[in-house]
Amino acid sequence: MATCLTWAAAGPSHAQDNESGALQACLAAWGEHPFGPNPSYRTLATSVKVFGIGPGTADREVTAGPSLVMVNPGVNVMGGSAIELLNPQGWYCLRAAVNVMGGMDIKLHCSARLASSSNGASVMSGENTAKGVSVMGAIKVERVGCSNS
Repeated sequence: MATCLTWAAAGPSHAQDNESGALQACLAAWGEHPFGPNPSYRTLATSVKVFGIGPGTADREVTAGPSLVMVNPGVNVMGGSAIELLNPQGWYCLRAAVNVMGGMDIKLHCSARLASSSNGASVMSGENTAKGVSVMGAIKVERVGCSNS
C-alpha cells in the first residue's frame, strides 16, 4: 500500500520555534482540514531515549471525530525507539525528531494524517521520511491497521 504523507516547507528555524508556528505549518501543509483557523489541539509529549532506554510514546486514543495532536520533539541517541500514532481520526503534527546513531520508527494508523513542521536534515543517515534530524540514523514511518480488502 502506498503511503501518502504531507510535509511543510520550513522557513527560518526561529519561525518554527514555538508550538503555534509548528501547528500553523502543519495546517498549511494539509491545506484542507476540518479544524478552522484557530483550532484546539492536544499535545503528545515524546521521550528521550539513550541506548534504547527510556519510556515509549503512544497515542492509542480513538476519537469519534477528527483530533488534532501536536507531537512534541523526540530525541533518540544510540538506540531504537518507536512512536505509535494509532488514532484513525488523528491529524498528527510532528514538530521534530532527533536521531543520533539510532533508529526511530513511527507507526501511523492507516487512516491517520501526519505532517511535519520542518524539512529536516540527514547526516550520514539512511531513510528520513519523517523529516527530523538524523545523524548516522534513520526515521521511518510505517502504516498500520490497514485492511487488505
